[in-house]
Amino acid sequence: MTDLSRRKFLRAGGAAAAAGAALIGSGLGAAAEAPRAPGATTLPYPRTAITKAGTMKPDVPQPFTYPDAQSFCQIIKTGRAVPGGMGPDRDIVAFSTQCTHNGCPLSYDKVARTFKCGCHFSIFDPEMHGQMVDGQATENLPRILLEHDAQDDTLYAVAVEGLIYGRQSNLL
Repeated sequence: MTDLSRRKFLRAGGAAAAAGAALIGSGLGAAAEAPRAPGATTLPYPRTAITKAGTMKPDVPQPFTYPDAQSFCQIIKTGRAVPGGMGPDRDIVAFSTQCTHNGCPLSYDKVARTFKCGCHFSIFDPEMHGQMVDGQATENLPRILLEHDAQDDTLYAVAVEGLIYGRQSNLL
């Protein structure tokens, strides 16, 4: 049995921690990462074509799935420019349509211009980043980030802002 005093143990542990910090600081301890654009998501979301902006009518949501076939979403043209809106008029937004309270499906109310949950009556405002405005939910709707290709008028889903209900990661 070796005679290891508390002082020797702490000194050896401190030296190991310092060496590890130096290794990480030098970049040698980090895994090789692909270069990322500033502000880009770290998850490899697919770039998925959804629809043509010119074919959309105000207050008529179109269903789609993103980032996979189990994640139900809707894209909607609000008819007026909104924060985060895409398309020529900056009035197109998209959201996950699973309520952030218990995952119930949401429906769009054309009169109130909101997404509503029929289970526990939460209400979300698509014109304000999917903000929860009433009900049992405590989180805003996950927003599907869009890109608009002006050359061919295609809208693409490119990422999810927020966590889709019931998931630990948006990508399965």
